[in-house]
Amino acid sequence: MTTAISITALRKTYARNWASPRFEALKGISLEIEQGEVFGFIGPNGAGKSTAIKILTGVMPASAGSAKLFGIDVGVPESRRGLGYVPENPSLPDYLTPLEILSMGLELHRRKPGNPRQHCMNWLQQFGLADVADKVVRGFSKGMAQRTALAHAMAVEPRLLILDEPLSGLDPLGRRDVVEILSEFRRQGGTIFLTSHVLHDVERLADRFGLIHKGELRAVRAPGELVGETDTVLVRSQGSAAVLPDMLAEPAGRWVVEVPRTTLWETLRVLEAAGHTLIEIKPTLSLETAFMHVVKGS
Repeated sequence: MTTAISITALRKTYARNWASPRFEALKGISLEIEQGEVFGFIGPNGAGKSTAIKILTGVMPASAGSAKLFGIDVGVPESRRGLGYVPENPSLPDYLTPLEILSMGLELHRRKPGNPRQHCMNWLQQFGLADVADKVVRGFSKGMAQRTALAHAMAVEPRLLILDEPLSGLDPLGRRDVVEILSEFRRQGGTIFLTSHVLHDVERLADRFGLIHKGELRAVRAPGELVGETDTVLVRSQGSAAVLPDMLAEPAGRWVVEVPRTTLWETLRVLEAAGHTLIEIKPTLSLETAFMHVVKGS
């Protein structure tokens, strides 16, 4: 099976003016993403995420190295057939309606479903936009514009989605609905390459993540692998008083403590005997802590 995304020794250097040195945004990163995989591409602002996406989508050329989509170099327009892309801040034609935008997408991607209007309306319905299908997007909230862009990306029946902060601007209900739609897309064999500053979204969606910092790919692994890298767990409970050494108080009568994994069951028995209500147990090393470790350590 052909790899969905293949990046080899990819570099991008931006020329500056006479007073500033050249800036290397990508420093020879290599990465392969298989078909049917959800890959989270994370890193702080300025790490190189957007530059990598611009190269993958053909917006700009690389300075060195190569990038391919399904075995075809990204410099070839054919590589983007079957690609759905949503940038962080979608720039939609504000004089068109959501239905017109999705219909235009079908034409550009040469998709010909049996009933194009019904096909587009089905996707607008899934993203909660059926009631505004014939209203111009001028004046839409950020969340509505984001859902329109996501519906457009899905309507073209992509085999690969590249999403830059796909849940940006969505309310909690909208976030849940989009996560469910993306999860179903993945279950049907679709491939997703996404960035997000909300690391919880990456943890619940991604099969693997890549952490990029200062143009270098620092780590590539599955979120679940982080569990095996720590010997402690965090226990959060609610009760009238602390009953264990090192318990820290939180608002509303909650308490939190980190304990060795080997003493977890003993800890739970002590909390139960003291009348505490268990709220949460999780490994102390999460995607967020791994992210902070890399960023602060360099």
